[in-house]
Amino acid sequence: MSFERLSSPTQDGTAVYEVELSLVIPVMNEEESLRPMIDRVIEAMKGFDKSWELILIDDGSTDRTLAYAREYLGREGLDLRIIEFQRNFGKAAGLQAGFDAARGRLIATLDGDLQNDPYDIPSMVAELDARDLDLLCGWRKARQDALVLRKIPSWCANYLIGSATGVKIHDNGCGLKLYRSAVIKQVRILGGMHRFIPAWVASVVPSSRIGEVVVTHHARQFGESKYGISRTIRVFLDLLSVLFFMRFRQRPGHFFGTIGLFIGAVSSLILLYLAWVKFGLGEDIGTRPLLLVGVMLFLTSIQMITTGILAEMLTRSDDTAKNYIVRKTYQKEA
Repeated sequence: MSFERLSSPTQDGTAVYEVELSLVIPVMNEEESLRPMIDRVIEAMKGFDKSWELILIDDGSTDRTLAYAREYLGREGLDLRIIEFQRNFGKAAGLQAGFDAARGRLIATLDGDLQNDPYDIPSMVAELDARDLDLLCGWRKARQDALVLRKIPSWCANYLIGSATGVKIHDNGCGLKLYRSAVIKQVRILGGMHRFIPAWVASVVPSSRIGEVVVTHHARQFGESKYGISRTIRVFLDLLSVLFFMRFRQRPGHFFGTIGLFIGAVSSLILLYLAWVKFGLGEDIGTRPLLLVGVMLFLTSIQMITTGILAEMLTRSDDTAKNYIVRKTYQKEA
């Protein structure tokens, strides 16, 4: 199932959205947190005087998360849609499905474990519009998590991400973020790349249009965190991918071609030296390890250059494939 952007342009080219704000919340096995989380969202949004919708993405839950969510479909005054995945596809896929389905001018995301506070959302909307930003990130300045397993790895990751991408955000991992729909819909969130959303957004808008604000953070009340110390390795590997796409997304041939030409130059020097030894000095080079090195470097050079050409061709192919499969979408019957 695919979702179309439910907006239409006016005569002056601006888009008209069905609602002002879409709240996107991916959940997976959060049966204990789900009901109090939805109740808190409803209570927090009572002070929001514009239209809003709630989109829950059930990311392959095996407990009663989906059943509890469906209980709210008939709730008066709640515009709720539930997207059920066919299996677990991960948080990035959940966010992407929510972005694809959102009908709001703005899109807010938060985690479903009650650690993010939805009471921050109305003030974030006012902050984003007042500062004319495209992305406003939450900053868990007083973070209620374990020091060794969560805080220290997070500090290291945020420092690396900021230094490598140039997007200086204190808390890339905070689930509470607010986006302009027109901007975030230009970005595809694949794999584990939800950790680098500010960097991805910076690939389509200036980093000056990305800001942050201190938000409330609560200790986890139910269940266990789905992230551990092992994610630090994945963050580092994903960071390398982000750097590549930010710098060479449009021209990957420059990346592979430069490496290929450098290796080819080294290979040429080695082979020229061996040719001089063979034909100039009359020495035998057939058993020299340097000959094998030169030939292997030459083949590697050709492989890198052809890889760059193939990458150039792939960047021009259609990138519309979704990274999730929807089993069913639930919404209140008209």
